[in-house]
Amino acid sequence: MAATLPNKAIQVPGTKWSFSLNPGPFNLKEHVLITIFANAGANAVYALGIITIVKAFYIRQINPVAAYLLSQTTQMLGYGWAGIFRKFLVDSPYMWWPANLVQVSLFRALHEEERRHKGGLTRLQFFLVVLISSFAYYIVPNYFFPSITALSFVCWIWKDSVTAQQIGSGLKGLGIGSFALDWSTVAGFLGSPLATPGFAIINIMAGFFIVLYIVIPIAYWTNAFEAKRFPLYSSHVFDINGAPYNVSRVLNKTTFEFIHQGYDSYSRIYLSVLFAFAYGLSFATLAATVSHVALFHGRAIWQQTTATFKHKYEDVHTRIMKKNYATVPEWWFYLLLLVNIALAMQPGLNVITELIIGYMYPGRPLANVTFKTYGFMSLWQAINFLADFKLGHYMKIPPRSMFMVQLVGTLVATSVYFSTGWWLLTTVENICNPLKLPEGSPWTCPNDDVFYNASIIWGVVGPLRMFGKLGVYDKMNYFFLFGLLAPVPVWLLSRKFPQKKWIALINMPVIISGAGGMPPAKAVNYICWGAVGIFFNIFIYRKYKGWWARHNYILSASLDAGVAFMAILSYFALQMNNINGVSWWGMDLDDHCPLAHCPTAPGIEVEGCPVFK
Repeated sequence: MAATLPNKAIQVPGTKWSFSLNPGPFNLKEHVLITIFANAGANAVYALGIITIVKAFYIRQINPVAAYLLSQTTQMLGYGWAGIFRKFLVDSPYMWWPANLVQVSLFRALHEEERRHKGGLTRLQFFLVVLISSFAYYIVPNYFFPSITALSFVCWIWKDSVTAQQIGSGLKGLGIGSFALDWSTVAGFLGSPLATPGFAIINIMAGFFIVLYIVIPIAYWTNAFEAKRFPLYSSHVFDINGAPYNVSRVLNKTTFEFIHQGYDSYSRIYLSVLFAFAYGLSFATLAATVSHVALFHGRAIWQQTTATFKHKYEDVHTRIMKKNYATVPEWWFYLLLLVNIALAMQPGLNVITELIIGYMYPGRPLANVTFKTYGFMSLWQAINFLADFKLGHYMKIPPRSMFMVQLVGTLVATSVYFSTGWWLLTTVENICNPLKLPEGSPWTCPNDDVFYNASIIWGVVGPLRMFGKLGVYDKMNYFFLFGLLAPVPVWLLSRKFPQKKWIALINMPVIISGAGGMPPAKAVNYICWGAVGIFFNIFIYRKYKGWWARHNYILSASLDAGVAFMAILSYFALQMNNINGVSWWGMDLDDHCPLAHCPTAPGIEVEGCPVFK
C-alpha cells in the first residue's frame, strides 16, 4: 500500500482535517498495535458458556439483547480494574511479564534485517518453513486420521478388560502408554509448552503424576466416595445408581429453582473420583497461593507497593514513555468501569440481584454462573489488558493509541464471538449433545459441558449439599488446610539452605494445581505437553542454548499458526459442506478404549459395559 497508493492529502470539507490514503511504510509499532488489537479478542468470551448451557443444556430461551450485553460487559469490565492497577503492574520496573518477551522475540524476527548464514535460515525463514509444514501436516489429524490425536497401545492389547482400558486410555483414564501425533493435542488445553519455563513444567508435571498416578488410583480402587459406581474420569454428575443425574427431577422448569422434595426423594449428587479431587485441589490451590505469596514474596510486595505510591522507582522505559507520550487519564478507566457496572444491572437477567441471591442461596444456577463469570472474567481481562499495556510499554507505543486499540478490539471481537456462537446454537442440530451428534462431530462442547455440570453442582444443588454437612464430599474441605500448610516446609528449607537455589523453585501452588486442567484436559494432553516441554525447555535449553534462544518461541508461534490456518480452511472448505472423507477406523475422534468409562462396582448397569458381580 505504501508503494502504490497516492500520497496526496485529501481535505475533509468544512474542516481543517485532511488525510492521505497512503499509510506510509509498515513499521514495528504499527505491527505491535495490530497484535494488541488481536490480543484483545484472542481469548474466548467466557460469558458464551452461560448462553450455551442455557440454550443447549437446560434447553431454555434467553433474550439475545440481554445475552449480548452480558457478553460485552463481562469482557469490558476488566478495563476499569486494569486502569486502577496500571500504576503497580505496568509503570513499576519490578513487574516484568515473561510472556511478553515471546512476542518481542517474534517482532524482532519479523522486522529486523538479518543476514542468512551459509547452510542456515534466518528467523523469518525458519518461521515460514515451520508454518508451512505445520499447516500441511495438520490436514492429517484434522481430517484424514483424527484418531492420532490420542492413541493407546494398552487398549489395543487388552480389548476386553475394563481395568486395563481405565489405565491405558488417554481420554477417559490414566493414559499410561498413550500418546498423540498432533500439535493441537499438545497445546490445545494447556497452552504451548514451549512458552512455559522449564522449572514450571517440572512443577506442573510433578503435581500431575502425584495426583493421577498415586492419589486417584488409591482413591478409586479403595472405593472412596463410592468411586467404582462411576467412571474413573468424567466431568458429568451422577446419581447413586451410576446413571447421569436427572436434573429435571430437582429443578423447576418454570421458575428455574431447586426442588427440595425432588432431591430428597431422588438421590444425592455424585462425581467421578477425578472430578471430585479436582475441586479439592482447587480449594488447596487457593489456600496455598495465599500462603506461598505471603511467605516468599510478602516483604517484596509491600516494599514495591509503597515505592510505587511514592513514585520512587522509574526505569528507562517509564522515563521515555512519560517524556514522549501523553498518558491515558485515570478517569477514562473509571468511566468504563461505571458504565459497565451500570450495563450489567440492565439486562433482563437482573444480574446483580440474582448474583447476590445466587451466592447466598443454592438453587439458582443461572445467577450462580453469571456471578462466577463477572468475578472471574473481569479479573482475567484486566490481566490481559495490563499485559498488553506492558508490551506497549516495552515497545514504546503511545498509551492512548493502545487504549483505543484495546477498546475497539474487544468490542469487535466480542461481537463476532457472540454472533458466531448464537448462529451455531441456533443452526447446528443437537449441538453439545454427543449422544445425538454424528461420529466425529466437532460440536461436542467439552468446556461448556464442564461449565454446565459446575452450574448443577454449585447452582442447582449448592455447596451445602455437595461439600457441606449434607453432601458426600464434605472431607474435601480439609484441602483448604492442606493448601495453607503445604508451602511452609518448602519456605523453611529455603531459609535453612539458601545456597541450594533449586529449593526456591519448588512451587507448591503450581504443584497442587498441576492436574487442575482436568477436566476438560485429558491425560494424553498432559503427557504430550510435558514431554514436548521437557525436551525443548530443559534438554534443548541446556544442550543447545543458542538454538533455543533464537528459535524456540518462533517455533511455538509457527506451529500454532499452521494448525489454526488449516483448521479454518478444513472447516470452511470441507466439513461445513459435509465432505467428511472415507469412513474407516482412523476417522474416529477417539482413542478406541470403549470400556474405559465403565464403572466397576457390582450391579451397576451402563449401556455398552459389562456388569460386575
